[in-house]
Amino acid sequence: MSTPTAERTREAVPARPPAPVRRLPRGGADWVSLAWFLLPALVLFCVFVLAPIAVAVYTGFFTWGGIGPMDDFAGFGNYTRLFGDEVFLGDLGRGLYLIVLSVTVQLPFALLTAVLLNQRLRGRAVYRTLFFAPYILSEVVTAVLFTMIFLPGAGMADHLAGLLGLEGLRGRWLADPSTVMPTLFTVMVWKYFGFHMMLFLAGLQGIPAEVLEAASLDGAGAWQRFRHVTLPLLGPTIRISVFLSIIGSIQLFDLVWVMTAGGPNHSSETMAIAMFQFGFKRYQVGYASAISVVLFMISLVFSLLYQRYVLRRDLSGAVTTGGGR
Repeated sequence: MSTPTAERTREAVPARPPAPVRRLPRGGADWVSLAWFLLPALVLFCVFVLAPIAVAVYTGFFTWGGIGPMDDFAGFGNYTRLFGDEVFLGDLGRGLYLIVLSVTVQLPFALLTAVLLNQRLRGRAVYRTLFFAPYILSEVVTAVLFTMIFLPGAGMADHLAGLLGLEGLRGRWLADPSTVMPTLFTVMVWKYFGFHMMLFLAGLQGIPAEVLEAASLDGAGAWQRFRHVTLPLLGPTIRISVFLSIIGSIQLFDLVWVMTAGGPNHSSETMAIAMFQFGFKRYQVGYASAISVVLFMISLVFSLLYQRYVLRRDLSGAVTTGGGR
């Protein structure tokens, strides 16, 4: 029961008016604010992305050496020459070779290493650092380092081949068309597998331990837990890793340019190497622009299709089950 004093107190204290609700600006003010924040990024994107693409597409229709006016219109002549060039078709094949090996050798190796380093091992932090360290090095530094390792006669690779009885490989690592691509791929694995290993480690550490414990209680062995629990939950990470590996193989340039410059006899040339050779060495800028447009379209079409058909469930936030099928 309330007392008279309490009643008087309630009557004496005036009720506070509700606080005014602050509303965000609407209409034209919204668009002005949005444009103000987006304008710098849009300007940079247009100047450094869209404008070079447009210039490359335009230049690809001319026979032009890079100096003087572009007045020799070639139409689709550069593209016709491109797809009739056996060397360029070989560049496409070598890109496919690197893609296949990257997906079937490098990524499984990185995944196996990540699974091992996700266990309770003594000094696993040191191993993680050692395996990731090559990725920190620039491509040029890595290429110079391995050029010295594969130096004919005096390199470490030749000495090791002699100790193992592989005399036929001495001096041939980067000088023989039959060995140069496997040698370059070995360098690629050393350089990039640590990056994919860290991606897989991050994905593995995101898997709840309770799920694995429940599978163990149900009688699942180590392989069954990996096959039916770990791999499906790691699906989004694997798909991102595959995407980055394929795009990197398509656009590979630095390592190859420093180590072999596309030689010997175009046997290690990639599309990016061919574009640089024709644009800055042979001064056939129109033809080099056509190569750049083809390289861009291959990357763009692959990215769109991969996002549409492979990353669709990941981008929509769906939970992947059964390996992402």
